[in-house]
Amino acid sequence: MSRPTKPDVLVYACSGCSDVAQLANDVALRLDHGGLAEMSCIAGVGGGVPGLVRTARSGRPVVAIDGCQMHCARHCLDNAGVAPTEHVRLYEHGLKKRKGRLYDEATIDAVTERVGEIIARLKVEG
Repeated sequence: MSRPTKPDVLVYACSGCSDVAQLANDVALRLDHGGLAEMSCIAGVGGGVPGLVRTARSGRPVVAIDGCQMHCARHCLDNAGVAPTEHVRLYEHGLKKRKGRLYDEATIDAVTERVGEIIARLKVEG
C-alpha cells in the first residue's frame, strides 16, 4: 500500500479575527481536507518558526488568501522571503468585513470553488 502524497500547492490564509479572515481560513481548510492543497500555518511563518519557514521556502507553489486590505498573510510570507504564486484578495470579490457575523456555507463553497480553480491552473501551468 502506497503512502498518500502531499498536494503540490501550499495554501496560507490570514485567519484573523474578522469574518472575511475566518472565511479565508474556512476555504483553506476545505482545500486542505479535500486534498487540493496543503494548508500550512501562517502564524508560524510570521513568527519565524524554523520548520514552517522551511516549508514556505520549499519552492512549492504558494497561494495566499487574505480577507481584507491589510494583507496579513502576504506580509507574513514577505517577511520570510516568500513571494506567493497567487495572492487571493477576498475583498476584491465583494466580500467585506461585517462585525459580529460569519459567512454562510454557500459563500464558503463558492469561494472554495474559485480558489480551487486557481490551484488547478497552477498544477497545469507548473
